[in-house]
Amino acid sequence: MPEPQSQVLVLTAPEAAPCLKGMLTDTITRIIAKDAVIDSRWLSPGEAWELRFVTQADGGKHLLRQAATILIGLPVDINLMSDEGPRRRKKLLVADMDSTIIEQECIDEIADFAGVRDQVSAVTESAMRGEIDFAEALTSRVALLQGLEEAVLDKVIKERITVMPGARTLVRTMKAHGARAALVSGGFSYFTERIARIVGFDTNQANRLSIEDGRLCGKVVPPILGRDAKRAALISEAGRLAISLRDTLAVGDGANDLAMITEAGLGVAFRAKPIVAAEAKAAIRHGNLKALLYLQGYRRDEFAR
Repeated sequence: MPEPQSQVLVLTAPEAAPCLKGMLTDTITRIIAKDAVIDSRWLSPGEAWELRFVTQADGGKHLLRQAATILIGLPVDINLMSDEGPRRRKKLLVADMDSTIIEQECIDEIADFAGVRDQVSAVTESAMRGEIDFAEALTSRVALLQGLEEAVLDKVIKERITVMPGARTLVRTMKAHGARAALVSGGFSYFTERIARIVGFDTNQANRLSIEDGRLCGKVVPPILGRDAKRAALISEAGRLAISLRDTLAVGDGANDLAMITEAGLGVAFRAKPIVAAEAKAAIRHGNLKALLYLQGYRRDEFAR
């Protein structure tokens, strides 16, 4: 007789505000029948907890609603997923860069040096919400940078760009357990090449800025890497490893990440726009990127240092 299918409820709180308490998790556990509980455990005391249980007739929706009510007002991310056993730990990570692996949008920071930040940022935000075509938005924004000195790009890296908390731990931990990590961005290779080295990615892909005589030409070297190219990169990297897409994790925040997020075995919307969060299998709004390890069932003491 086949074993009953199971699901896992994962609660994660910010590292700086580990607000999960045993009283809360006990109350959530009692929502479902005692004989439906498989097990529960702390992945990190106060910060991450999971409950594995036999799949309910309603797909766990009642548990999800009740958990949200119990945790109302607390900065806790609540994610309900199929329990894949050992396959929860993915063999490939494909990540967006801007506002995901780093805390900024590179093009907005470049635009600041050109004196057109407000104009560029407005288009960036609209493109990330999926309101306008990504390629058109990128082309129009880059055109506003024409004539800017190439040296500004280095200034942006040194003075403006910060790595998202948890990024290094996410990449290094997954790699320590045999996974491959790819940085795939609709931004620019000047930045992905450097960020990939800093964080520890195995490979990176992005758009290339046209530069002549030390100045930006206001153009992107075709073809433009956008939504479809990100999905293609996920599929290509999985094929290279000879693994199923079920064994992949994709993370991003904008509409151009949506195709790879929905294609991946575990697609995570990280501090994402509503259109992305609505379709992703999991969403993190409060925690940092270490939360993606908890979603895969890693305990804090398994994190790479």
